[in-house]
Amino acid sequence: MSRSGEKYESTVWCESETRAGVRFGIRRVSFGRRIELARRIREIGHRAEFLDASGDAREKMDAAVMAAEIDRAYLEWGLVGVEGLEIDGAAATAATLIESGPIEVAAEVLARIKRECGLTEDERKN
Repeated sequence: MSRSGEKYESTVWCESETRAGVRFGIRRVSFGRRIELARRIREIGHRAEFLDASGDAREKMDAAVMAAEIDRAYLEWGLVGVEGLEIDGAAATAATLIESGPIEVAAEVLARIKRECGLTEDERKN
């Protein structure tokens, strides 16, 4: 315990609203983590914006794929662990939730990570 009596946990655990008995840990944002996340998504984000502005259907599809890659980057950056869920007979991990887990749980985790990052509703949609 610090001299001031305050404690800080760099991970916050959340109960799933989509699956009873499941909980997940996400990283809290710190100065260093915000920089790391910004670096991960900067290049993908610029390219996605450019493609999304195009009228070409193929480029719009590429932009949608890049937006999904940004979401994946958020999940890989922010998801620490999963408890109370099995995927294919084994305890879920952050990696297996992203790769093979139920999409509603992954979407819930993603929304919570973006909320933790302080993104607005419009920013969360992108």
